[in-house]
Amino acid sequence: MTSPDRDFGMFQPRDGMPPWIPRLLFMVLWLALVTAATVWAALRLSDLLVSLFIALFLSIALEPGVKFFESRGLKRGAGTGIMFLGLVLFALGSVVAMVPLVAGQLGTLVERAPDYAQQVVDLLAERGIDVDFDPDTFLKDADIGAIAEGVAGGAFGVTSGVLGLVLRLLTIGLFTFYMTAEAPKLRRVILSAQPPHRQTEILRAYDLAIGKTGGYFYSRLLLAVIAGIIAWGVFHLIGLPFSAALALWLAVLSQFVPVVGTYVGGVLPILVGLLEDPIKTVWVVVFVVIYQQIENFLISPRITARTMALHPAVAFGAALAGGSLMGAPGALMALPVAASIQAFAGSYIDRHEVVGRASGDPSLEDGTPGPGRE
Repeated sequence: MTSPDRDFGMFQPRDGMPPWIPRLLFMVLWLALVTAATVWAALRLSDLLVSLFIALFLSIALEPGVKFFESRGLKRGAGTGIMFLGLVLFALGSVVAMVPLVAGQLGTLVERAPDYAQQVVDLLAERGIDVDFDPDTFLKDADIGAIAEGVAGGAFGVTSGVLGLVLRLLTIGLFTFYMTAEAPKLRRVILSAQPPHRQTEILRAYDLAIGKTGGYFYSRLLLAVIAGIIAWGVFHLIGLPFSAALALWLAVLSQFVPVVGTYVGGVLPILVGLLEDPIKTVWVVVFVVIYQQIENFLISPRITARTMALHPAVAFGAALAGGSLMGAPGALMALPVAASIQAFAGSYIDRHEVVGRASGDPSLEDGTPGPGRE
């Protein structure tokens, strides 16, 4: 208990002020300063914190694969290296496959731009709208020097952005590798600071997160392989150029963008079809719509039933929330996080059968014996 004659300095009680008021003011001021410093540090370190969170997610996603190699007699470091190398090769392969597609379609678009512009002018003229525009004259009179300067400035900005992205990817990769390779040691360090009863709960949450995140990652990967093979076959059959790259694009977006991924991934094949032949575009649209239904009702439920059963509305809402917080990485990580929270909460909530009118079952109405009622 504080003595009434204690020296509080500038907070010395006056006029009969209770001694706890200066102490309260001091604590409020101290908490405000600590909070402000924490927020300031978090804002300054936001990029690093986001990179750490992404690395943690990838580490948890790779954990089942690393355990698989450990069960086959490989050391944890070697298993981590194999999984990490596979992830890097997949990312590099995707980029290499997309570069010719982007370059080729941009070249086609630039080459045919005057024809497209003339078609628009002719279409407007048919509807009584006279547009004084000649594509050939426009290109001839264009200030090539100014265009070149603009392109050079844009190229410099793109180069800086690419270098920043590469640096961030290297940072995430380094943290991911060490978090995965040293996961048992890191887990022991964290658990050693907790009492035994809390260690059990932490391990339970950790295993649950690994199961849901790993299940999400590998089930999506399997669905992407199926979607990619089918899409490649269809695109190749209808004669769409760059069919393999477009199938890869559609497969990745369809599985890692919740709910609307197939439609978003189908935009690029549709645009490529428009540049080639409108009939091909129609076939692409038909394929995207039909495959989305087949995947939703036949393929996906069989694969994801035991890994991550989320209602589409919950998945969409979680993706929006994750995207608002962390952009595209947040949208990708939101689904396994939501599934882990749902499973963890479900393990602590007791479920009971709903009786009476609230169930919506007429057999359980008052006065009507229903199943299980006496």
